[in-house]
Order: sequence, then structure tokens, then C-alpha cells
Amino acid sequence: MEYQQEEVMAKPFDIKIMKRLLTYAKPYWLYIFIAAVSILLVTASNLLRPYLVQKAIDNYINNPNIPKAEAINGVTHIGILYLIIITVAFIINYGQIYLIQYTGQKIIFNLRQQIFEHLQSLSLSFFDKNPVGRLVTRVTNDTDTLNEMYTSVIANLFNDIFIIFGIIIAMVSYNVKLALISLSTTPLIIVGMYIYRKLASQAYRLVRVRLARINAFLSEHISGMKIVQLFVTEHKKSKEFEKINKDYYDANMRQLTIFAIFRPSMDVIYSLTLALLIWYGGKDIISHKIEFGVLYAFVNYLQQLFQPIFDISEKYDILQSAMASAERIFILLDTKEQIKDPKEPIPLEDIQGKIEFKNVWFSYNGKDWVLKDVSFVVNPGETVAFVGATGAGKSSIISLLSRFYDIQKGEILIDGIDIRKVRQQDLRKHIGVVLQDVFLFTGDIKSNIRLNNKNITDNDIYMVAKYVNAHHFIKKLPESYESKVTERGSTLSAGQRQLLAFARALAFNPKILVLDEATANIDTETEMLIQDALKKLTKGRTTIAIAHRLSTIQHADKIIVLHKGRIREMGTHNELLQKKGLYYNLYMLQYKDQLIEGKAN
Repeated sequence: MEYQQEEVMAKPFDIKIMKRLLTYAKPYWLYIFIAAVSILLVTASNLLRPYLVQKAIDNYINNPNIPKAEAINGVTHIGILYLIIITVAFIINYGQIYLIQYTGQKIIFNLRQQIFEHLQSLSLSFFDKNPVGRLVTRVTNDTDTLNEMYTSVIANLFNDIFIIFGIIIAMVSYNVKLALISLSTTPLIIVGMYIYRKLASQAYRLVRVRLARINAFLSEHISGMKIVQLFVTEHKKSKEFEKINKDYYDANMRQLTIFAIFRPSMDVIYSLTLALLIWYGGKDIISHKIEFGVLYAFVNYLQQLFQPIFDISEKYDILQSAMASAERIFILLDTKEQIKDPKEPIPLEDIQGKIEFKNVWFSYNGKDWVLKDVSFVVNPGETVAFVGATGAGKSSIISLLSRFYDIQKGEILIDGIDIRKVRQQDLRKHIGVVLQDVFLFTGDIKSNIRLNNKNITDNDIYMVAKYVNAHHFIKKLPESYESKVTERGSTLSAGQRQLLAFARALAFNPKILVLDEATANIDTETEMLIQDALKKLTKGRTTIAIAHRLSTIQHADKIIVLHKGRIREMGTHNELLQKKGLYYNLYMLQYKDQLIEGKAN
């Protein structure tokens, strides 16, 4: 799918999706059953009320043949019974509403948990293709829509069915002629609902699609607001958002227009049916064929009969949204893990740290090779640096080593074991990665170093922070190690975030350390602290470093020069300078001003 584009589901109702949705409700079938029985009792009480009023009118209030005292006594008894019925119905209804809402929340809780856990299992290539806003929509908006379906549609579906059949039975038992008159407009209702269903189906799915676009756009541009303001593109971005916002507005208005036509149409049909009922029922009362209480009961039942029909439009809206949301959620849940663990993994409990790339070929899209026949060996404890122009394949090597992507050809070995034959978690617990753009989570300093690993104690945190020179700035913070960290660590400098990343890496004590531009964009004073921390951090660890600043890698055991996905040169800093090849040219470009100045002096 292209950026911010999603498929609009063609089917108005998919039985397979509904069956799958019902499987989430299966563990709570007893609660749903109790709620259904409760609804049945409440419905029975609703059907009983017009009957009691009819009896009060015809037997006591409008009956001249009964003594006044007996009439008052009869009305009193019916009134008390009526009060008892509505009180009991209220208590039962309260219980069933609470129960069904509790069940719905539990179902959605489990579904959200499943979605998030599934997202964590997906490879990075999936997140390369899907905007964050879209994924957030899945976990929040779409699951909320499903909650409405579970609590409003499924539960009240029983209620509506009971009411409709109960009212039909009650009407027929009272008077067949008036029952047929009351049901005479049913064909109009069926036709109206059919047309509404046809028109509404696409509208509700379009609303969900365009809502996802808005969320994706907002997520990206709020995260990148600094760039938007730096390059003065606010007006352009406002125009882009205006178009996306207008599309969402149009979709909602289309949805509302369809609903605005349907609901008044049902009101007209109801009024027409009521008029017919009063016309024929009134004539029967005048001709003494029926009593007034019977007509009252029919008017009351007719109102109750149309209420579920009115509600169906709202429930159909919810069902349409739920179908669209469920489809998108299941598409996400059905997305397979591209990077799979082997069925019979090789244990990787402890490693020496030897890394070997053997004739590795890799492409992100299966067409354009990012790495071409790359082979190299990093012995335990060695530091190897990769240099080269942007797009040469340096960062890809890091991603492949951690198995965020799988190679198409060749092998990547750790201590002689192909990394595809071990569990991803077993592999990654031995690799510590420090990126140029350090990601910090909302929380405090300690939680960002520990990352929820309960085996890392507070003393461990203090020790590693001191070791990598982070302790001195942490102690100056208002609450020291308990100081709050905002989203992405925006209140900390780049150097401070980098030192925290070093502390985090050291706290997990990996055998292999990966540094991706770890000293870029750092002020001179902080760089000295970072360089000192790096010496401590890399001691006794196999280290792979990527750097544009050649001064940071001159003491590496081996420097590998990449160009257009291939290894062109390999050796120490001095060996590569003597070759006067690509590395020499890069060195001259970076230090020509210093060299010219040195010659001048």
C-alpha cells in the first residue's frame, strides 16, 4: 500500500470476519448468555406494561359497570404491579448493561494486547512501509469501534429480536385485523432499509480510510515539526492538511446525508402506520368492536415496534464501521513475520564475539542490491570501522547483523554459527547498538537505562553511568536519576542522549557493540567525554563502528571502505593512507584545510 492509502472493503458484511470477531467473545459466553437472559426479562417487562395499562383502562377506568371502590382498588393493584415491574426491570437492566460493557472492555483489552504484541514481532521492513499514525489508528480508533459493536450491536440484537417477535405475538393475540394494519407498512420499511444499506456501506468505510490518513499525516508532521518550521513550510503543510481534512469532512457529510434521509423516512412510515391504526381502530371503537384500551395498547406496541427499526440505522452504522475496522485489524494481525525464528534453534547462551560475513548479498526490495558479495571477519575483541559515501551499505550491515532484515545470498556467522539458525532474542541480547539518533522513552533517566530489565539494579545504573561519564550531568538534573524524560528526550542535548545510550548499552553488557555515527554532531567538550567513554565501552568487546569523521576511527584494528555495496579497501588507518585509494581521498577531503594550514606554518 502506498503512503496513507488503504483499500476500501467491497463487501458490506463479511461472515468470515464476523465469525472471527465472535471468537474473541467466546471466553465470555456465560456473561453474554446472562446478559441475553436479562434482556429477555427486560423485554418481557416492556411488553407487559401496555397490557397492564390496557387492563386498567378497559376493566376499571373506562368500565361503567364496575363499582367505584372496586375500580379504584383494581387500578391501585395494577399501579403497584406496574411499579414493581419497572423497578425490577431497572435493576435487571442495570446489571445487564454493566455486564455487557465489562465483557466488551475485556474483549477489547485482549485484542489491543494481541495487536501490540504482534506489532513488536514484525520486522523493520513492515514499519518502513506503514506510517505510525495508521498503526496507532488500528490500536486505538479501530478497537474502540469494535467495542461499540460488542456492547451495542451484539447485546441489543437480542433485545431487538425479542421486542419485534414479542410485539407481533402480542398484537395478533389482541386483534388480528389491527395487527395486520400495524404491519402493513413493513414492505416499505424493508425497501428503505435495503436502499440505506446499499448507500451506507461504502460511506462508512471511506470515513475510516480518511481518518487513518489524517492520523498518519498528523503523526508524521507533529514528529517532524522542527523541520517544518526550520524550512518555513507551514503554509504548504497547512494546504496539504486542508485537502486531507476536507476529504475526511466530505466523507463524514456523505455519511450524515445518507443517515439524514433514512431516519426521517422511517418517521414518515411510522406516522403513516399510526394514522392507519387510529383511523381503523377509531372506527372500531365507535362501532364498539374493540375497547379503547386495546387501541391504546396497539399505539404503544407500535411505538415499541418502530424503536428497534430506528435503532437499526444506528446499529448498522456501528456494524459498518466495525466491519471496516475489523478488516484492517485482521490484515495487520495476518501480516506474517518476515524474519522467522528457526523451528529447532541453536542455543546461543555465551559467545566469544567473532563476526563473519561470507559472500553476503542484500536488497531491501529484491531488485536493487545494497550489498554485493561482501565478505569480512571481525575477531573477538577487535574494533572494525566502516567508512564510505552515503548509500554505500554501512548501516545495512548493522541491521543485518542484528537480523532486522534477512540476506538473499551468503551467510552471516557469530562464532561460526549462522545467525538464521538461532532465535532473534538470543542473538540480540549479545549485541548492543548505539545509534546517532538516540531514542529515549517517556519516563525517567533510570528507566531509560534499565529498559524494564529487572536484573539491572540501581547500583548497576549508577556504576555504568559513572563509567561512561554520564553521571556528572545526571547529578545536575533537578531530580537526578529520577528526572523525567520527555518524548524522545527532547529536553536533553544530543551529547547527553548519547552518553545515556552508552550507559544503556553497558548496562546490558553485550559481547558485540555496534556504533552507528555515535560521535556525530557533538560539541567538542562532550566529544572528549564520549571518546573517553568509547574507549572504556569497547574494551574487551567486538566493536563495529560506522563514522563519517575519520578522526574517531583512526585507532581501529581494521577499517573497511565500502563503495556502492562492495568492499573496495581494507586495512589499518596507515595502511590505507599509503595505498592512496578511496580512503586516502576521503581523508584528504576531510582534512585538506588542516593540511594546507600545516604546510603554510
